[in-house]
Amino acid sequence: MTALPPRTPTPLLSEVSVPRLSRRSFLVSAAVAASAGPLATVAQAATRTPKVLVIGLDGALLSRIKDADAPHLDALMSAGLTAPSSIYANPLAPTLSGPGWSTIITGVWPDKHNVKDNAFTGARFTQYPDFLTRAETAKPALSTYAVASWAPITDTVFSAKVDTRVSTPSAEYDTGTASRAVARLRDGNPDAVFAHLDNIDHAGHTYGAASQQYLDAIHGADAQVGQIVAAVEARPTYAAEDWLIMVTADHGHTDAGGHGGSTLQERQTFLIATGPTLAPGSVRYDVKMPDVAASALVHLGVSLDPAWGLDGRPVQQPGPDDFDALRGTLATRVDETGVPAATVGFTHTPPPGWSVDNSAMGGGGVTEWRGWSFTTDEFWTQAQRDQNRECNIRARDVFAVADGDEWADKAFTGTFDSTLVSPAYPVTGGGTAVLTYTTYYRHEAPQKGEVLVSYDGGTPSSVRTYTTDVSSRTETIALQVPAGATSARVRFRYTGGNNWYWVIDGVGIGRS
Repeated sequence: MTALPPRTPTPLLSEVSVPRLSRRSFLVSAAVAASAGPLATVAQAATRTPKVLVIGLDGALLSRIKDADAPHLDALMSAGLTAPSSIYANPLAPTLSGPGWSTIITGVWPDKHNVKDNAFTGARFTQYPDFLTRAETAKPALSTYAVASWAPITDTVFSAKVDTRVSTPSAEYDTGTASRAVARLRDGNPDAVFAHLDNIDHAGHTYGAASQQYLDAIHGADAQVGQIVAAVEARPTYAAEDWLIMVTADHGHTDAGGHGGSTLQERQTFLIATGPTLAPGSVRYDVKMPDVAASALVHLGVSLDPAWGLDGRPVQQPGPDDFDALRGTLATRVDETGVPAATVGFTHTPPPGWSVDNSAMGGGGVTEWRGWSFTTDEFWTQAQRDQNRECNIRARDVFAVADGDEWADKAFTGTFDSTLVSPAYPVTGGGTAVLTYTTYYRHEAPQKGEVLVSYDGGTPSSVRTYTTDVSSRTETIALQVPAGATSARVRFRYTGGNNWYWVIDGVGIGRS
């Protein structure tokens, strides 16, 4: 897709003179919390007033932040969590700011909020409102504030229920946005603040992400981030406050400049976060864009209602997943040519308790995809772009994939027939159990995906079959456990040839 032109002709900002963000203040507070132990940390936080600051850096690439002179962002990364991530591409939505900021701010993916471009036509913000509106609805006494250099964020995405929304005049641009955020933090008592800075995106469009000007724009935005965070630390009530600070981006940029397409660089985003439960210097790969809204709400003491249909989960509450433990064992490419040689991202070795039955699997084919494999978005999507692999939005970190399409890109015999087998999960005989998993399935006949369950080593029986496309979603299947059964095992069998693929992640069985 052709990239849109810059949203403003405003020239690049020169370096802003601001107080340097105190790295020591972040690290010391984190060290004190860590030494007190997790229970003491929770108790300490409970005695302070929870507050949230979200800073959006439009079009910023984490890799270029690390290349730039960005001491304030570096300090935040040292003090807390850094989580590189990736987003969707067409046909779900292009990598544009409208879909990107809508996803971050509402906590749901584009298939729910329905923003497909920068015109916001058909947006479902009434059904999926912004996180400040949800906070105001749950706790009307909260003071909420949003300021943005790109007006649609504060004019359209955030609702009128937010106490104060400011679309910074274009003549002031990011300088005005930063100064307004600082003034509100200094002179007011906000509980939740969102501030959007735009100049990095402007530099990306004008000069490209590989340019010195892009690095200079990051340097200028970094100074403004330092200015805003310094205003938090300078608050006279700061010691009695519990701040969750999050910095994120809506999309990346190509080296030549622009975004909207499906390259991994355009699909890049990240979360940098500091808070009492986030370990200093930690790195995670299970964080996704919608987690910003969910994390902010939970930190403010707002319970997440399942009826809201949020796709985000609180970054403070990571969900354990067997496949994610494989990240340290992933290898580089063997046969794939689209994946960069240095990219680490696949293994055939399952995690403990899991197995792969390839007894009926055809021979030859592309090594990486011979039977069920365990891989990452970074690796799998680069094997072949624009075949909807970019729409696998609800799998996190490492996931399992059966990809007959890619397997068949090298000489092979037979058909693709591979079964992923789970550990034995405890169940209660005579009761009802619930099987949950995240799935994404693209179909072409005679391909088939089948979910089977067996009890106490007995004969597996089918509980779900896939013979049509299924978009990325979490499945919930009620299981009637036979009397006397104590364990259940799940099998995911994919059969086909030069067809499409099936993704599985987040598998578990619990009580209903």
